Amino acid sequence: MKAIFALYPEAVKTKWKSDTEMYAWDKDGKEIELDLDAINAWVDPEAYKEKRRVEYPPVADYLDGVVKGDNEQITKYIDDCRAVKLKYPKGDE
Repeated sequence: MKAIFALYPEAVKTKWKSDTEMYAWDKDGKEIELDLDAINAWVDPEAYKEKRRVEYPPVADYLDGVVKGDNEQITKYIDDCRAVKLKYPKGDE
């Protein structure tokens, strides 16, 4: 569904049954002719955000290091975050 709204900004209502049966309508109720190949090939340019969110270490680890004054723990947290960012760069699927 997100692909339809991204590719067809005039769409206000959609119905999806399968990868070969999708429908969309504009604000006037007129059906929009969809390019199913383009929709199925669309890659969400923001997909990296959820992948990163799931793998980032808990912020509590960082705060614990700050409270303790443990620079090694703080550095490890930052390095772990950087590794996740490298694994899922912006715009990469």
